[in-house]
Amino acid sequence: MSDRLIIDWPAWTASPAGRYVLGWEQEQLDRVVSNVFGYHALQLGLPQLDALRENRMSCRGLVLDAASAASAPYSAPGASAHPHPNGGQTMPGAGGATQDRSPAAGETSLLHAPAGRSTVWCDYLDLPFEAQSVDLIVMPHTLEFTSDPHRLLREAERVLMPEGQLLIVGFNSLSLWGARQSVGKLTGHPFLPARQDLIAFTRLKDWIKLLGFELERGRFGCYRPPLATDQWLGRYGFMEAAGDRWWPIFGAIYMVTAIKRVRGMRLVGPRKVKKPVLAASLKPAATTPSPTRNKDT
Repeated sequence: MSDRLIIDWPAWTASPAGRYVLGWEQEQLDRVVSNVFGYHALQLGLPQLDALRENRMSCRGLVLDAASAASAPYSAPGASAHPHPNGGQTMPGAGGATQDRSPAAGETSLLHAPAGRSTVWCDYLDLPFEAQSVDLIVMPHTLEFTSDPHRLLREAERVLMPEGQLLIVGFNSLSLWGARQSVGKLTGHPFLPARQDLIAFTRLKDWIKLLGFELERGRFGCYRPPLATDQWLGRYGFMEAAGDRWWPIFGAIYMVTAIKRVRGMRLVGPRKVKKPVLAASLKPAATTPSPTRNKDT
């Protein structure tokens, strides 16, 4: 896709449609991540959305790549050249990759890091974390901006601990918003800021199941038509309740929660050894005594 067909995320999230979508996503993520426990949580991309705001893990990190820096310059308030947030606490296995980025000359519209967060700059397709070291990974629209979404899912599976949770938020291709995006790409005027083609919900389910995840729940939302003004979006507010009841799978946004399952042997108790069944002892066949003959002596 050429650069002229790519909508800038910060500009789109400031639009009425963007505020509508991010408001629904923030509400759903706040509800879900508040019940996920552990030690380490990661948000991959989209710094305009604070996906881990309601999570209570001690070490939470925001992972950004070069594309995030180009589209949305990011820094921590008062950050020095290479500070360590959280009082020197770093993400597991990140080593020197954990750092905050100070704003360069001429950068504007800086996004500030939430309090108590680590910031990791890296390539999404080569996450600098140890295997089985993270309890929760949230990917808000991350798959729609990477060149290899299946490889990114494999990286997430690698760094997640057994029973760790993966939350994926994306645009639903089977919706009015997905239809408008398809038409807009043909005419050169896309409606959604997705660098790659939208990933169908059914296709995503097949991918995560293939990697050993178990789909826990799926949620759809944002049933209003893809309109560009607050006035028209407000007129179709009645479609939220109607869509959630009558056509739930056609919402503009889907959120998938999956759990990493590790198959293996499991001891359920002492092994009971069965005694071998011995063959019945052989007995001589019963014979009838032959009649004795009287012999003349």
